[in-house]
Amino acid sequence: MATISNFLFLLLLLLNFHFHLSFSDGDSNSMESVPDLQKSMYKVIDGYPCVRLLNLSGPIGCSNPGRQVVVAPIVRYQNATQLSQSSSILVSLDEFQSFITRIWNDSSFASNIAGVIVESGTEIQNKLKGFSPAHKFPQAEYAPYQNTNYEWNPIGSGIMWNAYDFPVFLLSESSTLTLQEAATNNEKSMKDYTADVVEFDLVMQTTKAGTHDSESCLKEGACLPLGGYSVWSSLPPINVSSSEQSKSVILTVASMDSASFFRDKSLGADSPISGLISLLAAVDALSRVDGLDNLTKQLVFIVFTGEAWGYLGSRRFLHELDLQSDAVSGLDNSLIEMVMEIGSIGKGFNQGVNKFYAHITGASSATNKTLDALEQAQGSLKSENIICSTANASNPGIPPSSLMAFLQKNSHTSGVVLEDFNSVFSNKFYHSHLDDTSNINSSAVVAAASLVARTLYILASDNKTLSSSALTAINVNVSLVEELMGCLLDCDPGLSCNLVKSYILPTITCPSHYVGVIPDEPSSTPYLGSVVDVSRFLWNFLADRTSIPRENSSSTCSKGCNNGEVCVRAETDGKGVCVISTTRYVPAYSTRLKFDSEAWIVLPPNSSDPMGMVDPVWTESNWNAIGLRVYTVQNGAYDNLVLLGGIAITVLAYLAIVITRAFITKSLKRD
Repeated sequence: MATISNFLFLLLLLLNFHFHLSFSDGDSNSMESVPDLQKSMYKVIDGYPCVRLLNLSGPIGCSNPGRQVVVAPIVRYQNATQLSQSSSILVSLDEFQSFITRIWNDSSFASNIAGVIVESGTEIQNKLKGFSPAHKFPQAEYAPYQNTNYEWNPIGSGIMWNAYDFPVFLLSESSTLTLQEAATNNEKSMKDYTADVVEFDLVMQTTKAGTHDSESCLKEGACLPLGGYSVWSSLPPINVSSSEQSKSVILTVASMDSASFFRDKSLGADSPISGLISLLAAVDALSRVDGLDNLTKQLVFIVFTGEAWGYLGSRRFLHELDLQSDAVSGLDNSLIEMVMEIGSIGKGFNQGVNKFYAHITGASSATNKTLDALEQAQGSLKSENIICSTANASNPGIPPSSLMAFLQKNSHTSGVVLEDFNSVFSNKFYHSHLDDTSNINSSAVVAAASLVARTLYILASDNKTLSSSALTAINVNVSLVEELMGCLLDCDPGLSCNLVKSYILPTITCPSHYVGVIPDEPSSTPYLGSVVDVSRFLWNFLADRTSIPRENSSSTCSKGCNNGEVCVRAETDGKGVCVISTTRYVPAYSTRLKFDSEAWIVLPPNSSDPMGMVDPVWTESNWNAIGLRVYTVQNGAYDNLVLLGGIAITVLAYLAIVITRAFITKSLKRD
């Protein structure tokens, strides 16, 4: 009896001591609500998810395997020689390639992977020789030539085009430290009763609905098509009301979207944003030139979106030209004489020299004129140390670019793609989250913009005896280039920079150039809430820079703009200003899709659209929420031990009560 009483006394003392430790004065003061308790228990982790995308053949990308969150202990990949249980793998980026390879080759290892968390950090980036999850010939199926085995991107692995039946997150630098600490705790406490686990909430609606391709998920409303809005503008504005549009068109092209294994970390600094910034700087430089109305050819600039996903923007633009829709009012396909595309030019600076390569579609009068104009422009920029050479004739054709869509439409299209490489990509981080500002040089962007601006002026003037003073008057604003790089390629200041905020009210700060989805009926005058920040900024910037002020420049948009006018800066003060400009949005989405009766329909393939025949029709799964958090759980065996201990204590307590009652009863009878 005394033994049992002593045992119960010690148990109560232990519980009291544990209670005192758990709820000390400091803790009780900080724990004032359930949310406070949750914050102390759960660490929400910043990360960038790999999400589920679908096409007509099936899915790619990442997702939870079922309809519930995934929870598993954290294990470092370098320590995961064998996995005995479902685990969350913490992998360094330099190990990621070998990790993916092992998944495909080791089914027993792959079966125990609950989720993957990828470390990030400048040290990792600096020691990598390259990382490109794209194919060695990106989008080879759209090439206008036969040699699709050529390796433009030798370092490409193609891993972003596979389907993974587990969630994958890229960590921020701060979250990387948190997860490394958690992994270390697990390594130290392997024999203890607790473990740090990761909870993945990456449940895709297509998984819930059981729709595993684009056609079925669109029918069920579980996904939306990839797409957005391209922007085009003319310099000077085109008189749309005039019945005669006889000027030949010089069309200058760039892209605004990139891709990455991780959806919201698609910066694409070199490929393609360096080319986009160069185009904007060239437009700005040309807009300050006098006598643009006297040019013999019409300058038109267009920035496509969706190019990383089957050239959605350029293909849709050409389709709209065929339809002569409102989105391309003022343009005539037959008048396009030359297409000049500004591709990846951000790595053109090396050892004090800005080196670029002109990739041409073939010999033609217009192409030869463009090469001559490039040479003349280069000569006028001697102090800038710019060299522009024709790309190697042994190349199979032009590199992956929007110009491919034009060639597929019309094989006789004259075009030039300006790049910072000759035969293979110089960008070792093509379509990777590592293609950021550290991967490009502003000097190269300025040099390319200067070269393009003067080349376009020469071509539009169509005057071989153009004075050197006229060319030297065309100068690129270096400060504008640097400001655009900060706005479009960095989080500080990001889209909250003064330049962007002078035109629109951005919804996000950190830019990402993933194409996104097109949620509702496409239009040349879309609901601006459906247009991403970058497209809205580009529309306003180009409309402003290519515009002619109306006679009454103080007139605000609230009074309505006249025909041929557009309203710029309307978001910033709710009023805006009417200016004369030919600037339009062009919907960018698959030519195999049609929006009808509030739903997207997949159209049958059309032999007259060769690129549509191979178009996979990309869609992105819907989701309710995406999240990642870390917390500590007790080992299941320990829980069982506690349960058994609790049962034992209960039984002993019951026996103690019975014996005590019997003892007391017996004592009372004696008395």
